[in-house]
Amino acid sequence: MTLPCTRHEAERLDEDLSAFVELDPLPVLVTSEIDEARDAWRVDAYFESAPDAATIASLVALIPSANAAHAQVERIADEDWVTVSQQGIEPVRAGRFFVHTGTNADRIPDDATAFRIDAGLAFGTGTHETTAGCLAALDRLKRSGRRYDAIADIGTGTGLLAFAALSLWPRAYALASDIDPVSIDVTRENAAFNGVAVGHGTGALTLVVASGTDHPEIAARAPYDLLIANILAGPLIELAPAFAAVSAPGGTLILAGLLDHQARRVAATYRRHGYRLDRQIDNGAWPTLMLTMRQRLGWRRPSRGSGGTTQPPGDFGTW
Repeated sequence: MTLPCTRHEAERLDEDLSAFVELDPLPVLVTSEIDEARDAWRVDAYFESAPDAATIASLVALIPSANAAHAQVERIADEDWVTVSQQGIEPVRAGRFFVHTGTNADRIPDDATAFRIDAGLAFGTGTHETTAGCLAALDRLKRSGRRYDAIADIGTGTGLLAFAALSLWPRAYALASDIDPVSIDVTRENAAFNGVAVGHGTGALTLVVASGTDHPEIAARAPYDLLIANILAGPLIELAPAFAAVSAPGGTLILAGLLDHQARRVAATYRRHGYRLDRQIDNGAWPTLMLTMRQRLGWRRPSRGSGGTTQPPGDFGTW
């Protein structure tokens, strides 16, 4: 069932589903923007069977602007939706890396380092500008002759960036963490797909569930000479002191997940914690920042954060 709505109504739908408490299973609601200039949005409600008049009325009641609209109800034919979704995802080439799904594995270039990342329950499939920017940054570092021995991917999502870093520096100790346990499960599955060893030695990837750097394993492996964080601007700003506390002098930090109008504020925050901005890779509205931890000369009062963020597990949008 499809109904028009406003952005405000779309945001409130996640908060008020009391009208459907008697339904089992609950409908799946998907909101999308149709026209930004006119504040035109729509909500698609998916039911396992045709909704009756009372159910339709309950949803319309949650969307005041739709009272005069006619709800469009249609039956969706059964399909293999996983395959359909994969077919709509184009491969991504970023530097030497080629990221693809299972449906386009036959398109891998001979000169590429390829990773299969299927769309699923975790963020970071490689198709977003932030992930592609991080891959390009890693490729640039390798081409410049940089070498890293201790790597951490904080907020790993699907594990892709950790896989890419480990392919470039296979003798490194590497760790991937995420605030969401589902992401770590997905990363473990993706590691198996891509032949990435999971473990605790060199050349293997250690997986932990953690908020930011708040985990004993992360602390025990510090300092890191390469940190990667593709999260969001808010958590990145909160994590600046925590990242500074676990970064090696001269170490590299790659940040992404911020919008272009947030880059200056994020970079300024990290400058205050000892980092120097070396390069900004612009990729649409989503820049990637490449920073270096300055060598510490003399004594200065340490600035240490809690190691975590106020972002709750599973929340990827409130920042």
